[in-house]
Amino acid sequence: MMNVILETNRLLLRELTSDDAEDFYKLNLNPNVIRYTGNLSFKSIEEAREFLENYKDYQVNGYGRWAVILKDSNQFVGWCGLKLGEMENETDIGFRFFEEEWNKGYATESANACLHYGFEKLNLKRIIGRAMKENKASIKVLQKIGLEYEKEAELDGKPAVIYTIEK
Repeated sequence: MMNVILETNRLLLRELTSDDAEDFYKLNLNPNVIRYTGNLSFKSIEEAREFLENYKDYQVNGYGRWAVILKDSNQFVGWCGLKLGEMENETDIGFRFFEEEWNKGYATESANACLHYGFEKLNLKRIIGRAMKENKASIKVLQKIGLEYEKEAELDGKPAVIYTIEK
């Protein structure tokens, strides 16, 4: 059973499950996809499955990163969603897509839906977006969905920027 959270013109956003392990593994396998994330690729599909089985954001916070599925083909193209940062107690918006799905507007479409969900359904007051300074594509998405530059930062020891939006 698919636990659909959001729907846009072209996309369904649903909770990630251990059934997504193979797609999740393949997504992080591409060095271009994880170049600006600070994440490593999973060593195996099994490791990706364990990560997903232990992903507790939905239970703990009521939201998290969601699988992005194409409505017309039911294909997993990446993930997008909100994440509560334990240390800074702020919710950030994030997204990651297969490289062959870049420049099709999926990040903007899904991130926009997540923002509205965060403000309307979760009553969040503020959402942040973090990106490595070199990650022009992600910064462009953050700007397109209405976040504004707030400050320079550091992510995994590299220069980064923080964008924010308030309700």
